[in-house]
Amino acid sequence: MEPPPAPTRPRRTIVQASGLLLVLVLFFTSLELMGSSFQLMGRGVAEQLLRTTSNPFVGLFIGILATSLVQSSSTVTTLTVSIVAAGGLTISGAIPIVMGANIGTSVTNTVVSLGAVTRKEEFRRAMGAATVHDFFNFLAVVVFFPLELLFQVISRPSAYLTDALADVGGTQLLSPIEQITEPIAHVVIGWTGENGVVVLGVGLALLFVSLRFLVQLLKALVLGRFEQVLHTTVFRHAGISLVVGIVLTFLVQSSSITTSLTVPLVGAGILTVAQIYPFVLGANIGTTMTAIVAALALAGSGAPGTTEAALGIAAVKVAFAHLFFNVFGILVFLPLHRLRRVPIRLAHAVGALTVRSRAYAFAYVLAVFFLLPLLTIVATRNLDVNYEPSVPERLERSLSPAATEPPSPPPSRDSSSTRSSTGEPPVGEPSTGDSSAAEPPVPKPSDEAGSESGRLETDPDASIP
Repeated sequence: MEPPPAPTRPRRTIVQASGLLLVLVLFFTSLELMGSSFQLMGRGVAEQLLRTTSNPFVGLFIGILATSLVQSSSTVTTLTVSIVAAGGLTISGAIPIVMGANIGTSVTNTVVSLGAVTRKEEFRRAMGAATVHDFFNFLAVVVFFPLELLFQVISRPSAYLTDALADVGGTQLLSPIEQITEPIAHVVIGWTGENGVVVLGVGLALLFVSLRFLVQLLKALVLGRFEQVLHTTVFRHAGISLVVGIVLTFLVQSSSITTSLTVPLVGAGILTVAQIYPFVLGANIGTTMTAIVAALALAGSGAPGTTEAALGIAAVKVAFAHLFFNVFGILVFLPLHRLRRVPIRLAHAVGALTVRSRAYAFAYVLAVFFLLPLLTIVATRNLDVNYEPSVPERLERSLSPAATEPPSPPPSRDSSSTRSSTGEPPVGEPSTGDSSAAEPPVPKPSDEAGSESGRLETDPDASIP
């Protein structure tokens, strides 16, 4: 009599779960290596780009290009608020950059979807899952970038919130995933001699290998009761999915990690693009927390009234602008059914198009994230655009001359009416020998509070009541 197969099922599940954890470590390590490789090759370039914003359009596309280079919106936005706090970038130059960073960070999803390029149907679904994030960010910029330029719809509430929280200090948070993947990535980078190109090659190889096994393990584990849990809990209601996306991204401090994790789930047919859509929008909010924490820490580092504190307030305002940009975009493109379907349909269309020819996928990544931003920067760098975002009230007070200069002491009451012991009149008072011909002296700003007797003595035409 054959033994029942039941005891082998838990053992197989444990092996699969252990394999899934290992593959996830490889997957996250590949993302870490890819981000590090672009930082080795392009972080200096990205920092120089951030300092060369001549107008809002250039700033927007610099944000796209810089984030595409380092593959991390958290890195670019944190770097941006740090440069603002250092005085190297203005608020008007920084807000368009953080808007562009939203678009640039979604390049990671598209690169992840290329791991299924040899499997037609899976690639179609994965490409749709990757680009739905792109289209939401595109549409949010199309709507709110001109509104910000014209009416400051993002910078104004950011200024109000900054005034309310300007005295709050931040703390350095640690990402639990980075604590695992960063040491591994450092070892690999050390083996490659910190060669950005080699690190990128290793990262891409790990990405493709981990994705292949990730899809297989997810299918084996999820296409059962776990699939039902995903459908009935996390991805069943848009509100729950949105909150999970916010919390998970805040914990790992990387929207690239959380959103790219959904790509193989959709590619494997476990979830749909419509189901993950609220989740990736929540990831957009979660990723803003890194820059907010950094900005609050910078704002709390300077003594009140100093230039450092004032620039820290400006950095907080930029971080909050990134938050409000995403919140307002979600309020427009999530609750309303007709508008919610727009990015989803566009993502499905791109997925169907790339299946016809795989070259479209590579052309899409190259054109949208690199060529278009670069050409737009060159074409609009001399464009004169008047953009003056709202400035926090606390920042205006900190930077005003009255707040930075000590007040002059009030004049003595006796200085303008009493002669010196030598008999000479005080400085600025006419001689009594020719009082009829003397003209009244022009009072100094500090003399405006002088006594009545001083004004009578210096004005020969004054009448005494």
